[in-house]
Amino acid sequence: MTEAILLVGGKGTRLRPLTVHTPKPMIPAAGVPFLSHQLARARAAGVEHVVLATSYLAEVFEPYFGDGSDLGLHLEYVTETEPLGTGGAIRNVASRLRSGPDEPVLIFNGDILTGLDIRALVETHTTSGADVSLHLTRVEDPRAFGLVPTDGSGRVTAFLEKPQTPEEIVTDQINAGAYVFDRSVIDSIPEGRPVSVERETFPGLLEAGAHLHGMVDSTYWLDLGTPQAFVRGSADLVLGRAPSPAVPGGCGDRLVLDGADVAPDAKLTGGTVIGAGARVGAGASVDGSTVLDGAVIGDGARITESLIGAGAVIGARTVLHGAVIGDGATVGADNELREGVRVWCGARIPEAGIRFSSDQ
Repeated sequence: MTEAILLVGGKGTRLRPLTVHTPKPMIPAAGVPFLSHQLARARAAGVEHVVLATSYLAEVFEPYFGDGSDLGLHLEYVTETEPLGTGGAIRNVASRLRSGPDEPVLIFNGDILTGLDIRALVETHTTSGADVSLHLTRVEDPRAFGLVPTDGSGRVTAFLEKPQTPEEIVTDQINAGAYVFDRSVIDSIPEGRPVSVERETFPGLLEAGAHLHGMVDSTYWLDLGTPQAFVRGSADLVLGRAPSPAVPGGCGDRLVLDGADVAPDAKLTGGTVIGAGARVGAGASVDGSTVLDGAVIGDGARITESLIGAGAVIGARTVLHGAVIGDGATVGADNELREGVRVWCGARIPEAGIRFSSDQ
């Protein structure tokens, strides 16, 4: 198994304003674009050729990764002009594949951070004789996901999209967003129109009697679709909870990139990342957060589980908890922004303009 398709065309609407200027897979996690971690793990598993299915802000991928030779990979890029869904995107890049009809092709979504044993998934696929194999993971509350029940041998018996009632929740196994397809199955997906693998391809294959196999792998797994999840994923990479060969430097409580200026008494904890050229002022504390390149954290600011965009400025003594601050935004001194607040790129909040508690 030497080739893979990486689906990186999504708009990342749930991550806005982070994705206003940057496609989701290129947002830095633990100091490098998230995509770097996926490519490094694919390479470590023996993949040599990767086709990236791009769409939104497609022009930023190739200048960064080039032909992939720096990573020991051969990368190709295919851009969708119209959104084609997961299945359509896979079919759209089929002409770039080199595998024969019975050879396996690895496919993964560009927004999943996982410790999946990729080699084991490919091996399971080969030994079970499946047409398609799926990585499944177990979650406590499966309502937001597609359920995938399997029989005693691991064969998939149904696909249940986002169940709501207790009767519908027949398993805690969900589709974890990584697959191995026989090349011939990719070629059978209809061309030139939107296709969802989850809603059309997989149920259709099941109905036609194809062998779909599920491998439950309960190592680290996180869908990075929301800002809070993205921040947590980056912190977990730095802390070493999520494995990746692409984290610059060793794992630890913090990652400070070259050219960052951190005051000696500032406290950085919980897998915090301080980007290149960023500044952290005296007495500031930053916990479990990502501060992107060139951002400024004022003296005495308290930042927790937040993401500060490139070039943003956070004023002195400002408190941020679970906040997302867009690129180039300014939050003046003595503000207090809490859970779920999103400040748009370039926006300006005057000092002491927003608080969640009394100013005394």
